[in-house]
Amino acid sequence: MSKELLNALDALEKEKGIKKQVVLEALEAALVSAYKRNYGQAQNVEVDFDQNGGDIHVYAVKEVVDEVFDSRLEVSLKEALQINKAYEVGDTIRFEVTPKNFGRIAAQTAKQVIMQRVREAERGIIYDEYIQYENEIVTGEVERHDHRYVYVNLGRVEAVLSHQDQIPGEEYKPHDRIKVYIYKVENTSKGPQVFVSRSHPDLLKRLFEQEIPEIFDGTVEIVSIAREAGDRAKVAVRSNSEGVDPVGTCVGPRGERVQVIVNELKGENMDIVEWRDDPAEFISNALNPAEVLNVVFDPENERACTVVVPDDQLSLAIGKKGQNARLAAKLTGFKIDIKSESEFDIVDSNEDGSEEIATDQATDNN
Repeated sequence: MSKELLNALDALEKEKGIKKQVVLEALEAALVSAYKRNYGQAQNVEVDFDQNGGDIHVYAVKEVVDEVFDSRLEVSLKEALQINKAYEVGDTIRFEVTPKNFGRIAAQTAKQVIMQRVREAERGIIYDEYIQYENEIVTGEVERHDHRYVYVNLGRVEAVLSHQDQIPGEEYKPHDRIKVYIYKVENTSKGPQVFVSRSHPDLLKRLFEQEIPEIFDGTVEIVSIAREAGDRAKVAVRSNSEGVDPVGTCVGPRGERVQVIVNELKGENMDIVEWRDDPAEFISNALNPAEVLNVVFDPENERACTVVVPDDQLSLAIGKKGQNARLAAKLTGFKIDIKSESEFDIVDSNEDGSEEIATDQATDNN
């Protein structure tokens, strides 16, 4: 067993990268536990593994004392002097207590330790591999689903896609290949756990980086994203190079570039707007496709404003169930109150503001 064990440890070090010394230290600790569990006579036990010959020896370590209270832990000075006249009180002596049949227990223990170390090493390798993909998108294959998750095969690990990370209304059938965003990788006791999303705003950001070279190389920059997954998203972009139209670059000829992203997200509508330093201009752009007549900022709240639109575009500016206004607020970070031109004129002429009519407002970010 001993020679075979040494050969196995050498092979593990070469093939799996598991250091022989690490396994031996774990093996010695496991053998100490095995000895105490099976033989229990000694309490302070050490195990030595001879790396040259492969022999295993068990020692009971006892302290030299004047008077023995526990023979499992102590040895009298009189008995110690019979072994070696140099011993003094406080010294420790190792007595070999290796059982005759300990080789069988050692073999079983060694097998368990090696298998455990191999599992831990493989888990560590997989974790190290996938932690590099955290905050990136990858392509996986749908395997199965239950009441909690859709399970996506990423190659060496099965990632989980929770309900809140799924696109509402999107179906995930076995063997479907989908792009997912890895937002968290955990190293758990059961192995690496990878959490992925189809609804995360950064999935959209990574898709733009993949499809639009100017975003990938920094010529055009995505400043902010507001997304209601599966329905509509607004993306604010700006150019870092003079003469480059950021919106046109993202849309592409006849909308070809953005259409690839829309198709990947199963028809999710995209509003690409230009980011501006001037908050009023940025808010106006964010409310596209509605026309904005004026943006009036609240003197008591620097992140709140009232947007004035033509009477016939009030519903367009607010959007279905307030979606356009809500996404614009998320995109800009402003609390937006939308009013028609006639409503604003009435409020402006009314000192107490009793006629003010508020529309949907949203400020929370994804």
